[in-house]
Amino acid sequence: MANNNYTGASFPLTRMRRNRLKDWSRRLIKEHTLTVNDLIWPIFVTANKKTEISSMPGINRIPLKEISNYVKKAQNIGIPAIALFPETDPNLKDDIGSEALNNNNLICEATRLIKNNCKSIGIITDVALDPYTNHGHDGIIEKDEILNDETLEILGQQALNQASAGADIIAPSDMMDGRVQHIRKLLDKNNFKNVQIMSYAAKYASNFYGPFRNAIGSDKNLSKKSKKSYQMDYSNSDEAIREVQLDINEGADLIMIKPGMPYLDIIYKIKSELKMPTYAYQVSGEYSMIKNAINSNYLSKNTIIEALTCFKRAGADGILTYFALEAAMMLKDEK
Repeated sequence: MANNNYTGASFPLTRMRRNRLKDWSRRLIKEHTLTVNDLIWPIFVTANKKTEISSMPGINRIPLKEISNYVKKAQNIGIPAIALFPETDPNLKDDIGSEALNNNNLICEATRLIKNNCKSIGIITDVALDPYTNHGHDGIIEKDEILNDETLEILGQQALNQASAGADIIAPSDMMDGRVQHIRKLLDKNNFKNVQIMSYAAKYASNFYGPFRNAIGSDKNLSKKSKKSYQMDYSNSDEAIREVQLDINEGADLIMIKPGMPYLDIIYKIKSELKMPTYAYQVSGEYSMIKNAINSNYLSKNTIIEALTCFKRAGADGILTYFALEAAMMLKDEK
């Protein structure tokens, strides 16, 4: 909070521009610095040929056979971790998302390939049913209700499936009540005590997810039933504290705020009050707005670094961003 009782010397004794006059001085007083260590790269995996995602310029679905070489680019430039998301064959989708439990599904196969070929990068896998259900929701539907407790059983098995394939971090993004505790207990019981949980602890029912749903193919069959019964109302901030605190109590090691830039106040509030390792997801809609503006010469490419730095300023310890590889290259060139 700003100190409205500031009694320091005023102009002309104080000249704020003195510290900004020279490059070396600006570097000395810089408060927040973005580095490659802050970046997590989300990657879309497909069983088919490489295809561009029309709603996300410059982003492709990567075939399983090419995934290791693709991830090596991130590893070689120093990105600490990648996050995997599948484009599931529509013929494999059903009403309960049973493909999530197939130990040879896209994510499990990709995880094993990356583990064998990229030894020094972390693998984050998404636990949610929306890439696998024929209705595009994150849980089991019965009549007009997204069932919570019944969904937990499948999410737990999905998490165990991914951990068995070699995932380093399990990231439940479904927003079902109690899923972190359920997953933690199941992982511990099956000797995966050191597998971390990055909980999407405050995930809002946002309009910024559209391109992502196109990327994984859930937009084609997403029912008209709203996700607002499990994702948070974007009008609320106090509720986020309760959600995050509950996930911490249930065993989350890392917590995620999603989306990112429209929710900087939430990131700041969570980090300030709960002091947990806190991450932001610069989601597909944020990426596409910035990328399209850059491609149209409305914005400078440097907007990428500015936008990512604002997450650090708000208190985020790291950022999931589709700009990760591009940003890492830009940061390397700055040195």
